[in-house]
Amino acid sequence: MGKYFGTDGFRGEANKDLTAEQAFKVGRYLGWHYGKEHKCRVVIGKDTRRSSYMFEYALAAGLTSSGADAYLLHVTTTPSVSYIARTEDFDCGIMISASHNPYYDNGIKLINSRGEKMSESITADIEAYLDGKLGEIPLASRENIGRTVDYAAGRNRYTGYIISLAKNSYRGVKVGIDSANGATWMLAKNIFDTLGAETYVIGNTPNGVNINDNCGSTHLEGLRALVKEQRLDIGLAFDGDADRCLAVCENGEILTGDHILWICAKHMKAEGKLAKNTVVSTVMSNMGLYKALESEKIASVITDVGDRFVYEEMKKGAYSLGGEESGHVIFSKFASTGDGLITAIKIMEAYMESGGVLSKLTEGFVRYPQITVNIPVMLKDEAVTDEEVLIEKSAAEELLGVEGRVLLRKSGTEQVVRVMVECKSEQLCKNTAESIADVIRRKYGI
Repeated sequence: MGKYFGTDGFRGEANKDLTAEQAFKVGRYLGWHYGKEHKCRVVIGKDTRRSSYMFEYALAAGLTSSGADAYLLHVTTTPSVSYIARTEDFDCGIMISASHNPYYDNGIKLINSRGEKMSESITADIEAYLDGKLGEIPLASRENIGRTVDYAAGRNRYTGYIISLAKNSYRGVKVGIDSANGATWMLAKNIFDTLGAETYVIGNTPNGVNINDNCGSTHLEGLRALVKEQRLDIGLAFDGDADRCLAVCENGEILTGDHILWICAKHMKAEGKLAKNTVVSTVMSNMGLYKALESEKIASVITDVGDRFVYEEMKKGAYSLGGEESGHVIFSKFASTGDGLITAIKIMEAYMESGGVLSKLTEGFVRYPQITVNIPVMLKDEAVTDEEVLIEKSAAEELLGVEGRVLLRKSGTEQVVRVMVECKSEQLCKNTAESIADVIRRKYGI
């Protein structure tokens, strides 16, 4: 990770950690970097945060002043920017979003022309420019100044692409959708209505400050209540920028990203579409997933946390399915990043073709109790390498033995350290996680 760009872009509180001036300079650098030998074209999307409009205009101003043309998708999903960047000959894409974070945070996610996350070498150069280490970049003049283009048509093409991936009609299926007051607030309903579903939607009244506010994939209580009250067949929840999706069964049971990997892995294997009979996941995935996959003779490859690392491993090994427990799931045949809408379509495919009940598709996966404690800290690096903290962690690992594990890591997107404990006893998980968290709070907590 760099000074400004973490595992998922440049993220922080708007006008405090991330300013319009910085966004302008990001646009200035990208327009100059990609426009050295031709007219640069950049596609921009944003979520529903109030500050997203400010950053959209700042980025567009930076790009056009460097001579680039900025194509505005307006409110859309992160995966749609990735799709448009890789299919319509753009030099790069920019998504303005802080994903599942609260409304007062925002972020700048950079996407290359292949629809993948921008290389660290380019973000390092952008950071150097932000810090004044590269000197001034020349301004475009006269006819070379760039322009902005309303590009809602690109968003419509992405919508058509998602609809085209559905193999079945959803007629007769009652589907609940929680759009997190975010990027899918109109998109998701339109897609599922087109496919014939009877849709029930919440989290679809964005006002700029209610994105992810007790709704969406990080707050599933409202969707669970909707599914049970309306007796729905399935519930689908997206986060603010819709690069992740979680689900709720007809009985209110929550399907995590691990459940979704399990369901899709079995379905794809049965159809002969699970490349190399392997699933890629991260160290945060549940032990129960690995045991379930093993029982089906499906191999696992484990990466560090972050869909960037999952996708890199999938590319390297030519695998077709990977993802995170949080709901970032990647189907490499269809996308180069986690796409919540594609994930929803694939869950529906497994559900429709099973001819049964969604909750039955989870059979064979027994989830180990898992507790994650997030500790706000000032010094992330020091907290995860502190000797006293590591001694407490080692003691916990010895206590849990082979039937449990402890993971200590710093967040790539927030100023927090995470302690994850997994074992067969929920109370032991909680006690063990808190014992480590208490040491971190005492020494480094905000």
